Amino acid sequence: MNRTKGDEEEYWNSSKFKAFTFDDEDDELSQLKESKRAVNSLRDFVDDDDDDDLERVSWSGEPVGSISWSIKETASNSGSNHEREQLKNRNSFSSYAQLPKPASTYSLSSFFRGRTRPGSFQSLSDALSDTPAKSYAPELGRPKGEYRDYSNDWSPSDTVRRLRKGKVCSLERFRSLQDKLQLLEEAVSMHDGNVITAVLIFLKRTLSKEILFRELEVRQVALRHLIHFLKEIGDQKLLWDLFRFLDRTEELALTHYREHLNIQDPEKRKEFLKTCIGLPFSAEDSAHIQDHYTLLERQIIIEANDRHLESAGQTEIFRKHPRKASILNMPLVTTLFYSCFYHYTEAEGTFSSPVNLKKTFKIPEKQYVLTALAARAKLRAWHDVDALFTTKNWLGYTKKRAPIGFHRVVEILHKNSAPVQILQEYVNLVEDVDTKLNLATKFKCHDVVIDTCRDLKDRQQLLAYRSKVDKGSAEEEKIDAILNSSQIRWKN
Repeated sequence: MNRTKGDEEEYWNSSKFKAFTFDDEDDELSQLKESKRAVNSLRDFVDDDDDDDLERVSWSGEPVGSISWSIKETASNSGSNHEREQLKNRNSFSSYAQLPKPASTYSLSSFFRGRTRPGSFQSLSDALSDTPAKSYAPELGRPKGEYRDYSNDWSPSDTVRRLRKGKVCSLERFRSLQDKLQLLEEAVSMHDGNVITAVLIFLKRTLSKEILFRELEVRQVALRHLIHFLKEIGDQKLLWDLFRFLDRTEELALTHYREHLNIQDPEKRKEFLKTCIGLPFSAEDSAHIQDHYTLLERQIIIEANDRHLESAGQTEIFRKHPRKASILNMPLVTTLFYSCFYHYTEAEGTFSSPVNLKKTFKIPEKQYVLTALAARAKLRAWHDVDALFTTKNWLGYTKKRAPIGFHRVVEILHKNSAPVQILQEYVNLVEDVDTKLNLATKFKCHDVVIDTCRDLKDRQQLLAYRSKVDKGSAEEEKIDAILNSSQIRWKN
């Protein structure tokens, strides 16, 4: 299709879409004029209020609602809008979408008549300002108070109070040493451990070790918090440096000793414990470190030997009672119980002998008897239990003696389901009569109760116990025989 040159220029220079300009105010004025004419033609269809016949005058003396008044109102609003647009451009926001014009629900006549009383329509400027249109440009005018959480004008006391309330607060503004120390003093005076720790983390990050240690040396509360924090996070290197600076060698040694907990390999742990022996511990702690090293050394030997015997299947004790766990890294009492359970009859010269363990680690007699009794009773080795409490004097006479008390022996035996005959034997060895009767009644050692009541010549208690035994049993017959005996002079 052939076109002339003029037609082509008109085609390329024309468009049905209108570009955005700042001169749209003229178009709005023309639209207002057309709206005025439309209102005048439709005045009969608009319901006027009672005060429509009153002429309203603006501050300039012009009637409210006139064309000149509307033009000035629109021009003033456009000027303020133009200033806001320039402010947005200065804030480097390059472009924004024009606000869409919502569907108006206001009467056109009210725009020109300036109704402002309650219940009436708003003016054009008020209507435009109250338009609930969605803004596509970034918000620029947020209140300054909303940014105070991120500002740098907080004092140390204000900062500490905000930290205590859990609010976001930057500590980076405190750059000088004096400001940082003042912040720490405020945190300590607040008596809040979390706030003190937060400030100490900031000081640890921003101060050298020498300055930090020097200032904390005279602030014991903050120093204790830092030591606890370093222990919790496992920063052993900084903790060692701190103890060296404070000349607290014993705590330094203990801190080094605790590192063995992080070593899983038994051989490596043993070698590490060996390096701890020469550290500056107290006399008591040095003995414990030596015992720990010796115990682990024994456990490694016992574990290797028992694993071999268990896998070979040639030892009866391991066949009947397979091991449930390794002995490595177990406490001394657990190791003693293990030894009394699997190696009770071994000679004293072996590492796994209970007697050897007792002498090497100076285990008290009560602890040894209690542990051995629990182990042998669990195996129902009653002969070993009897031998454990049998002693000989220098004349060769035997006597039963229990350093833990026979009442505890009875309880342990009953817990391991010992026969009644065994229980009665040890209940009879209890010296206190009331305790003996209570234990005999509790564990149904009938003969002990009957004989004790007979010895006490307590007829009433014997009669009361007669009702607790089975009818026609040997115990009932024994009680009847005692009650009918004429040789006993009863107290009651």
